[in-house]
Amino acid sequence: MAPADIENKLTALTPIALSAFRVVTGFLFFLHGTSHLFGWPLASYLQPVGALPWWAGIIEFVGGAAIALGIATRLAAFVASGAMAVAYFTYHQPEGLLPIQNSGEAAALYSWSFLLLVFTGGGSLSLDRFITRAKR
Repeated sequence: MAPADIENKLTALTPIALSAFRVVTGFLFFLHGTSHLFGWPLASYLQPVGALPWWAGIIEFVGGAAIALGIATRLAAFVASGAMAVAYFTYHQPEGLLPIQNSGEAAALYSWSFLLLVFTGGGSLSLDRFITRAKR
């Protein structure tokens, strides 16, 4: 297969890859929320109601579900990206300059991943796209 053929095939698969990225990233974020709010699947993350990490759990739970489903994707991703930036600079960055030094890799990666989704949107396999098509 020629390099141009590979390039064309990969380009054609971009919408599916973007949707898979959105679903997986949103689902993983959602699991952080379920852990903070309900103690599942990781009971050690359970937070008391009203504590700052509990509020982060609300953003993770609702935002993660919205992102995974692709509904209000840009808004949910914007809020989630901001929350992860706040988490990074509030909790991780004071412990060391670089994410590898301060255990902030996950917060940094989530923040940048969600910022990417702010610009790309939910993709062709999202509820956002389905709703837009249904309105036409």
